[in-house]
Amino acid sequence: MLRKIDENAILPKDLATLKNGCLITISISTLDEEIAKIFEPNAPRPKERLEVLYKLREEGFFAGVAYIPVLPFISDSKEELEEMISKAKEYDASYVFVGALTLYGEGKELYYKAIKKHFPELLPKYERFRFKGYQKKLEERAKKICRDININYKIQN
Repeated sequence: MLRKIDENAILPKDLATLKNGCLITISISTLDEEIAKIFEPNAPRPKERLEVLYKLREEGFFAGVAYIPVLPFISDSKEELEEMISKAKEYDASYVFVGALTLYGEGKELYYKAIKKHFPELLPKYERFRFKGYQKKLEERAKKICRDININYKIQN
């Protein structure tokens, strides 16, 4: 099915020069298995997702990793971002991009409930945390890391 999509897809003009029509993005918020169980309890383990990425790339698909949502004070340190982006490159990702956590409505309640239970020491930081401008700073750090290790940031020709 993916092969058929890849052969027949019509891409928007800004991506029309790509060799593939099927663009596949694997979403991961952390590489830490225990943290992933807390915030994504029913999702495949991060390593399993990276293995799928590798298989897709072996099959010739254009596939990458979206580290979304990156979790403030949990998976957003420079070291953590470096590890995540390096791991994406190790598994032959075509590209990487990051996205900040956004908290609205019930999602916010559930997230704070998990923080209270598993990371109570972070509550004061979250109470003072300002999301405004955070995505831009996060993206700038990720772009620099991508340049340093030579992997595309976002989907590029």
